[in-house]
Amino acid sequence: MKNRILLVAALLVAGIAQSLACTNFLVGKGASKDGSVIVSYSADSYGMFGELYHFPAAKHGKDAMRKIYEWDSGKYLGEIKEAPETFNVIGNMNEFQVTIGETTFGGRSELRDKDGIMDYGSLIYVALQRSRTAREAIKVMTDLVKEYGYYSSGESFSIADPNEAWIMEMIGKGKGVKGAVWVAVRIPDGCIAAHANQARIHQFPLDDKENCLYSSDVISFAREKGYFEGLNRDFSFANAYCPLDFGGLRACESRVWSFYNMFNKEVGQKYLSYIEGKTKEPMPLYIKPDDKVSVRDIQWAMRDHYEGTALDITNDVGATAYKMPYRLSPLTFEVNGQKYFNERPISTQQSAFTFVSQMRSGMPNEVGGVLWFGTDDANMMVFTPVYCCTNRTPNCYSGEIADCVTFSWESAFWIYNWVADMVRPRYSLMVDDMRTVQNKLEDTYADTQAGIESVALAMYQQDPKKAVDFLTNYTEMTAQCAVDAWKKLGEYLIVKYNDGVVKKTNEDGSFVRPKYEQGANAPLVRPGYPKEFLEEIVKATGDRYKVYPVE
Repeated sequence: MKNRILLVAALLVAGIAQSLACTNFLVGKGASKDGSVIVSYSADSYGMFGELYHFPAAKHGKDAMRKIYEWDSGKYLGEIKEAPETFNVIGNMNEFQVTIGETTFGGRSELRDKDGIMDYGSLIYVALQRSRTAREAIKVMTDLVKEYGYYSSGESFSIADPNEAWIMEMIGKGKGVKGAVWVAVRIPDGCIAAHANQARIHQFPLDDKENCLYSSDVISFAREKGYFEGLNRDFSFANAYCPLDFGGLRACESRVWSFYNMFNKEVGQKYLSYIEGKTKEPMPLYIKPDDKVSVRDIQWAMRDHYEGTALDITNDVGATAYKMPYRLSPLTFEVNGQKYFNERPISTQQSAFTFVSQMRSGMPNEVGGVLWFGTDDANMMVFTPVYCCTNRTPNCYSGEIADCVTFSWESAFWIYNWVADMVRPRYSLMVDDMRTVQNKLEDTYADTQAGIESVALAMYQQDPKKAVDFLTNYTEMTAQCAVDAWKKLGEYLIVKYNDGVVKKTNEDGSFVRPKYEQGANAPLVRPGYPKEFLEEIVKATGDRYKVYPVE
């Protein structure tokens, strides 16, 4: 076993390099507390600006063409025929509550076709503009790559609507070969699933079109390329097109394991040995949770750093004195010729935006679809409700007022990052102040949801347009309210924790003022470093800092 670990460790750098990306969770409607289908997504990419995209509904002429630009780089890839009608899309959800997320698994590099036109990001947003259901989105996406070619590397997609959740995995066929091989599996209503930058579909049913769809050559192409030999029923998409390496195991599958462990302790205990590299049996594509799962549960799952598990990163020297659950990039490093790595948790500082999509079949689409959205790391921001009928982007979520190198005090992305960069280095000291504001806002939005939707439904019965305007205004108000509160939080943190000390506060949170009116020195405490950290300093430095009498 030791030799096996050393062998896969040799692939560490390459494997982890491709895994610094996204995380998706899926919840079937029978596994959720309110009967909704839930999908979460974090767009994790260093340097990426987080904003809420909007594509308004439109009609197009028969000869209309659409230019395609790669989502990641903005590179022009080509043109495709425009659809006669396109639907309203806000973020990653459309007006019919269809939601699409993704994680990149990369896979076999020789299968990338750089002559293709459709990259993974364009597939998402074009499909959202053209699809009324998840199944329709799968057909749109696979038809597009068949006609125009697939530009990106291997990708896992979460594709869902108010009734169904699917995982589809896709990879190209290589230079000069148009199209892609793919398989899509429906997640049973009573189950939850996840993917995190490692292909997860292994064996799949070949004769169950209600629950599994796939390209006709998904197996034969693997045989042709020498990726698989054996009986069709034993074919594994993951093994053929994205063989597991160390990075895929410890930086990707580990996040899936953490999600499963939160909601099914038996599964979590069983597959910990797999994550640790001690056993080879892969985790299932989906599992049943111990209890039904809420939207709030998934919001908190997106904030996970393996706390309380064998992979917890808050108690070693890398966490610093303040138990910081983050590690700086790159996650791999070398000391004296030996390669090492840091754990990659679900919540990570490089997120551009995060959402938890709530899709409900028992309501009109305008009211039933909510994209709980925030920019930056899920752990360090506020999820605000964005209704799928929203017909404009809230100003604070817009890419018009700021970008990846332009700061603005009006931009949610930069306000959340500003506060996060204050909290992160002194995490255990400051996180409770952040949580107080975060919980108050999110609890308020959750508690008022039923009332807001009751008003919207009454409006909808009279005039659907009034309901759309009402929910669009509410979406804008809650987003701006959260950003305004976060600005105040940032101001509070600067005052309270200035210069590494802590200003004293009253019971209501206000600062204790100097004893005398003319006093210029605020009452404060000097917390210094925790006892455990000081002991580590002495252990590392010996007598270097020992106090001794001067003779």
